[in-house]
Amino acid sequence: MLDHILQALLLLSSPYVLMVMILSAVYGLFIGAVPGLTATMATALLIPFTFFMDPVPALGAIVTMEAMAIFAGDIPAALVRMPGTPSSAAYTDDSYELTKQGKAEQVLGADVVFSVIGGLMGAFILMVAAPLLAEFALNFTSYEYFWLGVLGLSASVMVSRGSQLKGAIALLLGLFLSTVGVDITLGYPRFTFGNVELLNGVNFIPAMIGLFGVSEVIRNVLQGEIGYPIVSVKVKGIFKGMWTLLKKYKINTIRSGLIGTFIGILPGAGADIAAWIAYAVSQKFSKEPKKFGKGHIEPIIDAGTANNSCLAGAWVPALVFGIPGDSITAIVIGVLFMKGFRPGPTIFERQPEIIYTVYITFILANLLMIPFGYLAIKFSSQMLRAPRNILMPIILLFSIVGSFAINNSLFDVRVMLVMGLVGYFMEANGIPVAPVVLGLVLGPIVEQNFMISMIKTGWDLTLFFSRPISAILGVLTILVWLFPLFVSLLQRKPQES
Repeated sequence: MLDHILQALLLLSSPYVLMVMILSAVYGLFIGAVPGLTATMATALLIPFTFFMDPVPALGAIVTMEAMAIFAGDIPAALVRMPGTPSSAAYTDDSYELTKQGKAEQVLGADVVFSVIGGLMGAFILMVAAPLLAEFALNFTSYEYFWLGVLGLSASVMVSRGSQLKGAIALLLGLFLSTVGVDITLGYPRFTFGNVELLNGVNFIPAMIGLFGVSEVIRNVLQGEIGYPIVSVKVKGIFKGMWTLLKKYKINTIRSGLIGTFIGILPGAGADIAAWIAYAVSQKFSKEPKKFGKGHIEPIIDAGTANNSCLAGAWVPALVFGIPGDSITAIVIGVLFMKGFRPGPTIFERQPEIIYTVYITFILANLLMIPFGYLAIKFSSQMLRAPRNILMPIILLFSIVGSFAINNSLFDVRVMLVMGLVGYFMEANGIPVAPVVLGLVLGPIVEQNFMISMIKTGWDLTLFFSRPISAILGVLTILVWLFPLFVSLLQRKPQES
């Protein structure tokens, strides 16, 4: 273990890797601080640059960028009442109300400090949980991987923001797109309509860039230019009183860190879900629940800790099972495949230096957040004033170049533009786009393991429950399917009585 840690430190100490992490930190802070631009979109735009990097700087860039982007979303939430990323939405009202009371320094200081604490908690749990789960996962067969994939898809619908029906529609769209191309088992073309370009299927990266990048460009262009009333902040005082807050809310911090990491491990949940759940739990156990939403520091501490601890938690299923914990780790899995790595329990034995590099990068990224967060707050007014009529064409240009660079194909650019339009209309109608990405990633995994299992069993479905682990995962999946029915029955009983 010590040898792997030293090897990872040696890889990360390269001046090139450190420069990549610093540039990624600045990029993540900028994207996160601009309202409407998400960390997932930032990751999608970063992917084309990782094509030209070795695995270590590529992973370091993604980890650093996502940590900075999630934190930076708190800055416009506090200053202009507009969350920079969805994960900051849960405590935006409290942040802005405290800012109006002249406590902007306290809010932004808490954002930095408790984001760092949450991120470090998530990284520690990742370091402990991932190797243990990897040993456990070595016993998995096609049955377990099938149920795990189906459970991940089901969970992504259950935790979707808004209507679960709309989440299911988005997921089915992603699963349908994953079937385009040559059949995994029989080698027969499906849904290609005679187009040779579609024989390889819908390329994941252009589709993702379109869903998250181009759709945001369309939405911002139609929304028009927005001006924000900027609040001035005395940067020197942002860390004053943080130790007192930490002592007062230490139980909240630990609880929220654990909640965020657990939510991150659930496939398809993400940091925004973690923030809302931590907010609700905080309000339930708070001694001052009536202050929530009216300018209270407690929900900011709880939700801010949870959404940052969630980031490392999402890497647990991605590294151990190859099942993405959120839309960002779905992208990471694609990057690992491009670099010749196969996520799963064997990666802990074959490429342990990569795993330890991820661990240490999470720790470094969160420690870097203290000085970079300080600078981001100092220059927040400049970041928030970035003109959309310049920013949006640049994002669109990066999207086009990135999609083309994958296979030097204009067809991938067309896929990106079509998926951008699809993503815009989905979000305009309240349909989440993240389940589409998860469907694209998990669809082939579920199909392949199902077909392998069916070939082994000879169409005997009872064998899917023949092994203890597969039986447990199968029962859990069925319970997730039946959960909405149980909820509707419970809601109907009081009405009938």
